[in-house]
Amino acid sequence: MSSKILFVLTSQAELGGTGLKTGTWLEELASAWYLLADDGQRLMLASIAGGAAPLDPASLEAPWLTDAGTRFLDDPAASAALAATPRLADLDPSGFDAVYFVGGAGAAWDFPVDPAVKATIETIDRKGGLVSAVCHGVLALAGATAVDGRPLVAGRRVTAISNVEEEMTTFDKVVPVLPETRLVELGGVYAKAAEPFGGHVEVDGNIVTGQNPASAPLVAAALLKALAVEPAGA
Repeated sequence: MSSKILFVLTSQAELGGTGLKTGTWLEELASAWYLLADDGQRLMLASIAGGAAPLDPASLEAPWLTDAGTRFLDDPAASAALAATPRLADLDPSGFDAVYFVGGAGAAWDFPVDPAVKATIETIDRKGGLVSAVCHGVLALAGATAVDGRPLVAGRRVTAISNVEEEMTTFDKVVPVLPETRLVELGGVYAKAAEPFGGHVEVDGNIVTGQNPASAPLVAAALLKALAVEPAGA
């Protein structure tokens, strides 16, 4: 039996005051999208502002453009969905079994402060659904609270792009908040891969988080396992 999974994308296209562009990191979208879609899951894209959701230009070029990314760009249905996303606030999150907040540096600006992000997470969490995110997308969890009013991540095992990785890419000087730092401030039990940019996923109850682009397929695989669905070919 397939599940309904909502993919949430940033609408932030400007990389702070650098004059550069940002958005969703394509690999984090595409690799998870096809692992889930090829297994028969029902997927839907949404974004914070609605309309065309920006992709980070760097993720569209070598060496960062992956086979999954190329497949997504060449997929007419996927491209059409990306060009006309519904606004997250206009959706009823109770109709989804899981939500996946896709990363990309743009997410550091709008995910932590958007009321619809908070409402979506809390609605799906309360119904026992799965809340997942990867890289900068994990900042979506920063504004959400548990039933007892504490931060949703407090006392939970979580991961996101590490401060070391942010420093290596110099994003630590650009993004408004560092995911690792924020998770720890909120009481999250942060963990990361042994080496920078290595794949790493944390699963704590119904919360699934991935560290970086390489972790996106690991998040998708963990979602399938939690949904009691075996990945194709497993």
